[in-house]
Amino acid sequence: MDKVIHFELPFDDGERATTFYREAFGWELDSMPQFQYTMVTTTPTNEQGRPAEPGGINGGMMARQGPITAPIVTIGVASIDEAVATIEKLGGKLAIGRQPVGDMGFSAYFHDTEGNLVGLWEKA
Repeated sequence: MDKVIHFELPFDDGERATTFYREAFGWELDSMPQFQYTMVTTTPTNEQGRPAEPGGINGGMMARQGPITAPIVTIGVASIDEAVATIEKLGGKLAIGRQPVGDMGFSAYFHDTEGNLVGLWEKA
């Protein structure tokens, strides 16, 4: 069973959004300018940077653009290519194809049969 492992929140004003979430919820925010992305830590993490508490997930924030206009959940999969083949067979549509994220892994985005944009993550 593939799990929801990450969330993403798009913003119009990065400083305003990061200030809001930091002050409203105490989240830790780490800007990654090379990726135009901000990592969001919502729960304690272990040595590998993964949530240390069962059920906890962390996420990210980025500028609202392209198809990313609303919050997204990201599902961890063994193979993005295999997941996309299954998604398309079931009526979903690829929105943003598999792309590398540094040396950490690969991401992609698809629209489900209801029009929701959902992320995929494959570890490197």
